[in-house]
Amino acid sequence: MKKYLVRLITGGLIVAGLGLVATKFEPVRSVTAAITLINPKQSNKPTKATSNAKPNHHSEDKIQKTIDKMSLSEKLGQLYVADVARGDAAANSAVKNYHLGGVILGSEDFTGSRSSFKNHIKGMQKSAKVPLMIGTDQEGGTVSRLSISRAISGSTYYPSPQAAYHSGGMKNVVAQAKRAARDLKALGINWNYAPDVDVSANKSSFIYARTFGKSAGKTASYVKAVVPAIQGQGVAATLKHFPGYGSAADTHVGGATTNRSLANLKRVDFLPFKAGITAGADSIMVTHIVLKRIDSHRPASLSKKVVKLLRSDLGYRGVIVTDSLQMGAVTQYARAHHINADVLAFKAGNDMLMSSNYRSGIPALKRAIKNKQISIKQVDASVRRILEMKQKIGIYK
Repeated sequence: MKKYLVRLITGGLIVAGLGLVATKFEPVRSVTAAITLINPKQSNKPTKATSNAKPNHHSEDKIQKTIDKMSLSEKLGQLYVADVARGDAAANSAVKNYHLGGVILGSEDFTGSRSSFKNHIKGMQKSAKVPLMIGTDQEGGTVSRLSISRAISGSTYYPSPQAAYHSGGMKNVVAQAKRAARDLKALGINWNYAPDVDVSANKSSFIYARTFGKSAGKTASYVKAVVPAIQGQGVAATLKHFPGYGSAADTHVGGATTNRSLANLKRVDFLPFKAGITAGADSIMVTHIVLKRIDSHRPASLSKKVVKLLRSDLGYRGVIVTDSLQMGAVTQYARAHHINADVLAFKAGNDMLMSSNYRSGIPALKRAIKNKQISIKQVDASVRRILEMKQKIGIYK
């Protein structure tokens, strides 16, 4: 099994969220007319306050000039948000040599002093030709990277959304989201894989403790409030896990399926995602659950039928990122079907690949392009969305 499952076992950190800290790739995530699902014929124009707004022509020209100057290796590197080797030299080398678009920080990265932690991030940024997205899982509660080290974050208590709401209502939920985002930003982290917008009525389900714990409509209202709270601090937010975990099993350790229909997903699970899109969410993360009534053959993250729902049904224009492609649901599928998960995930329509297989993945993507399985047009479109997200949070100017 990949090193992430090894860390799960050796660290005793069961991904179901029973402990305070979690593993690297986020382990153990009345609706108003404004957030109702759009008709495909309707426009999806966001308000001026949202971050789905298109950049101005000057910004577009600059991004296009950057893309035109990029080599194929540089473009493909931008597609990756990866766990890199420990140690400044190794991390900096990976960022520089593979032109990575982003880096994810897990529990084992939150060690040392605050200054050494910040210097590590600064070193990686200095090694990047295009500034990096530095991401982590900061949901609060059981999935809280900032809770790992008081020496780094200054605190070990970041409540879950459910706990924050119980103690102080929505006002406290928003305040906690802002607080966590400010603390992330102060450390050099500019991408939070939160909020978890899954809807689950089953308190014993894998995902329940990480959800808002309420109906789809109330979860949508929660999402609408916390996305701007996070992004107002200069940190990109992530809606996860599309199209909705529900009561499905844990995909970190193996495959999981659901028999829910697309109509049911639209009626329930899509509502919080639509609310987040309306609020201008910078990114959406796709899960690895197999949705048997939509695509019975592939995990959602590897399925074009599932991923395209974000563009066609929800009109989303931002960055789509996979959940970790090192999770059991994907590694088992890849071995059984003799496929390269990175290539299949990109072909499915994801923009960014949460994968540490960039050393083999980038050459595999090049072969797929050469064999006309992937078009340069698709690569350029994804790179554009990635650069637009970087530009919006102020790291790419």
